[in-house]
Amino acid sequence: MRRFTGLVTLVASAALALTACTGGGAAPAPAQSSGGGSGKLSGTVKFQSWSLKNETFSPYFEALFASFEKETGVKVEWLDQPGEGYQEKVLAQANSGSLPDVINLPPDIAFPLAKAGVLLDVNAADSSLASTFVPGAWEAYSYPGLTGTFGIPWYLGTDLSWWNGTELKKYGVDTDKLPTTNEELIELAKKVGTESKGKLPVLSSMPTIDLFSSSGVPVMNDAGDFVFNTPQAAAIVDQFRDAYKAGGVPPEALTGDFGGNADNFKAGKVAYTTATSTFATDLAKNAPTIAKGVIATPRIGDAPLFVQGVSVAANSANKDAALAFAKYLTNTANQVAFCKIAVGYMPGTVEGSADTASLSAGVKDELQLKAIGIVVESMKTARVLTPVQWTGAMKTYMDQQLALALKGEIGSQEALDKIVKYANTNKVE
Repeated sequence: MRRFTGLVTLVASAALALTACTGGGAAPAPAQSSGGGSGKLSGTVKFQSWSLKNETFSPYFEALFASFEKETGVKVEWLDQPGEGYQEKVLAQANSGSLPDVINLPPDIAFPLAKAGVLLDVNAADSSLASTFVPGAWEAYSYPGLTGTFGIPWYLGTDLSWWNGTELKKYGVDTDKLPTTNEELIELAKKVGTESKGKLPVLSSMPTIDLFSSSGVPVMNDAGDFVFNTPQAAAIVDQFRDAYKAGGVPPEALTGDFGGNADNFKAGKVAYTTATSTFATDLAKNAPTIAKGVIATPRIGDAPLFVQGVSVAANSANKDAALAFAKYLTNTANQVAFCKIAVGYMPGTVEGSADTASLSAGVKDELQLKAIGIVVESMKTARVLTPVQWTGAMKTYMDQQLALALKGEIGSQEALDKIVKYANTNKVE
């Protein structure tokens, strides 16, 4: 068994733990078709979720387990781990050879396990699965240097662009022609910063790896090396520097003291943010005055894809039943039923993510309904923008160097060269 010492650094951020998810009502009945396993299934499988055993989601899972057992004869033993320390818990299970049969894993946590050979290649186990799922989500579980796919997409998220139309109009912005590229967004920040004399920043963060990726900058090559120190990326940093000087980016953004973009937007401190479709409800509740003038548009550039999925342990003692349950949990009907409770998230299947009527059932807020429609469309091309090899330490170093570049203390190209060198030197192999 390969040990995982040091690999915790690979899982610095978890995409979509639902620790803060809210919902309610009776759980929808699970679908009655597992579509998996060959031959007669029997026994028990252990399924581990991530902070989902609670009054909101437990009824759904209990009904799903009962339905699966009735159809297949296989019992499901449900394990649920708290949100805090989930990565470390999973790595400890892998180290001790005690991974559950089916494990809730986002791509970044699945990556070191796949490298160590402890996850089943689900594409090899069932090649028909790939066409069922949103392409970007399926591809999220394939990694540079590894052959295979090591997770089945379960539920997905993405961001939209949100604009404070009321405030932007005060500074001559045509809100019918809002930016559709990141370059246009940064130019708008420069314009509004200048017009407002810094009173209305548009942006509240420095460039990120996601921003480069969504702008079409190659972030990694096929060999797994970071390569985003390109003239195109340097030009983006130059634009940010100019916007910062014009007041389009507040000084606090360079120190990390400005808080979250969405919180600043709700407080009227910035004119633009990104957030999920549920942000409309948040605005109506916590910033009703601002909400009246808010405009939602598709995420600028490539839409980011946030993925949660399930993986099957390669050494499962009941592998056929484990794979059958993983497929059952993630089939379209069961995913749609789950996302009706976890409002704002999208099913991982192509068919489910396009089911606008089901996903918007019961939603009355017009802004949120529009946002859900945008998300459904975005899912067709959304992709994971941050490589799983990108760590928290790399982000910290990047922020430090870009802060110097935006202040004009070092050049943009020099900053990017340093960041890429640091990232490649500190990759965990």
